[in-house]
Amino acid sequence: MRAGDLFDALLALALAGTAQYEIWAGPLFDDGIPGPRLANAVFLLLITVPLAWRRWAPTAVFVLVLASVGLQISLIDDARSAQPPFQHWIALLIVFYSLGAHAERRRAIVAGALGGVAIVGGDLVELISGSASLEDTLPAWFMLGAAYGVGFALRGQRIQSTLLAHRAERLEREREQKARLAVAEERVRIARELHDVVAHAVTVIVVQAQAGQRVLEGEQASARDALGSIETTGRQALVEMRRLLGILRAEDRELALAPRPSLANLDALAERIREAGLPVDLHVEGEAKPLPPGVDLSAYRIVQEALTNTLKHAGPASAQVVIRYRPEEVELEISDDGRGLVDGRNGGHGLVGMRERAALVGGVVESGTVGGRGYTIRARLPA
Repeated sequence: MRAGDLFDALLALALAGTAQYEIWAGPLFDDGIPGPRLANAVFLLLITVPLAWRRWAPTAVFVLVLASVGLQISLIDDARSAQPPFQHWIALLIVFYSLGAHAERRRAIVAGALGGVAIVGGDLVELISGSASLEDTLPAWFMLGAAYGVGFALRGQRIQSTLLAHRAERLEREREQKARLAVAEERVRIARELHDVVAHAVTVIVVQAQAGQRVLEGEQASARDALGSIETTGRQALVEMRRLLGILRAEDRELALAPRPSLANLDALAERIREAGLPVDLHVEGEAKPLPPGVDLSAYRIVQEALTNTLKHAGPASAQVVIRYRPEEVELEISDDGRGLVDGRNGGHGLVGMRERAALVGGVVESGTVGGRGYTIRARLPA
């Protein structure tokens, strides 16, 4: 049972219990609730017990409680007491609040209007007949109206909060889905480029095996057989690789004709970024050295993606690229003085791709901002 339902059940039990006590045990100590005990007991059960279902059927509970209070007052209590039982008043406040807070909007408006007209009409009759005073009636109208209004306002707030929660959940699902798609797209792109790298290496092995067979003397048959096996296996590997990645290459044939990017092409990349409107300073620290093809390609793509993100999201800014050659690694640092964290850089697809590329070659990527301005991406790749 939910906490709200448990509270409603305890509230209904408390009101029903106190009412029955006043009906059956009250007369032993004071006047109690005047009128026939059995009739009062039935009416007060109809007034209090339905409050346990005020969240699930607010309109039905409102009608039942309001009708029971009206009948109990008009048939029994009105002729015997100037002050109805306090359970009446508490029940009315609760059902007016619950109608505004939990009923469907149109039903809440219609039922609230009809209930208000019924109460005001009955009170006006008593005011005209002189059996009630305006000083006693107006506060009751105000409190019932306030209970209804508070419930109606909280209902709107609760609906708005629910809508916002659902929207946030939907956006989170979409963000996760886009992140997964970005990872998949980046892996496809990496696969295309690694195909070039691996295919080139295997081709070199096959060519060298062929050359080795031609230069060997005739009595070295076992060596020629071994080289022939290397050549055959290499050719089979090339065929299988091209077959498996044929679809990827079919969608990106122009990439096959372009030279493989590397850190040696950073000057040309920086010039293109400058022409697009982003000033870029490029610095190299340490002695440049040949890198493994996969590391060289990943390093270039990380710098390219970082500068592209800066161009898209940093606003008016300038960028600085520093390449540091260490004995066992190469460190990349791409920083800008733009407007800091925005959606496109804080966990966006570009950062996902950079991390994928670094992880593929055993490196890491870190990113962040200082003081809310600028953005820095650092990558460390094994050399």
